[in-house]
Amino acid sequence: MSAECSSYLNADKVLVSGFSCPRAGGDARAVFCCGFQDVKYCCDDPHSFFPYEHSYMWWLSVGALVGLSIAAVVLFAFIITVCVLCYLFISTKPRSKLDTGLSLQTAGKTSFPSAQIFSFLVILKCFYNCMAVNDQ
Repeated sequence: MSAECSSYLNADKVLVSGFSCPRAGGDARAVFCCGFQDVKYCCDDPHSFFPYEHSYMWWLSVGALVGLSIAAVVLFAFIITVCVLCYLFISTKPRSKLDTGLSLQTAGKTSFPSAQIFSFLVILKCFYNCMAVNDQ
């Protein structure tokens, strides 16, 4: 099995004559014509011939690099914007709590009166005694 690579003009616009694959002294498995319209060679993959010029692929990769560069700059600008907005949000928050108008502290003494504890213990003892009398 062999393939014919037709003649072509290379990147320097020089005519390269056609040849058969596999080439003499080359790999015996390279039976397919591969490459581009301006760069042809023998290879072992039947799907490696691209019907456009090699420089076309180079421009595609430059376009991809430009697109990725623009995307990286936009992402970087977004991250910087988020950081600045977070800093501004944190730095402009009021340092003290807002006055709600409600006072949660009692005026005067805040200690628990001992009379209330005594009353609670008396009521608890009475309840215990009543329960003990009813169980008998």
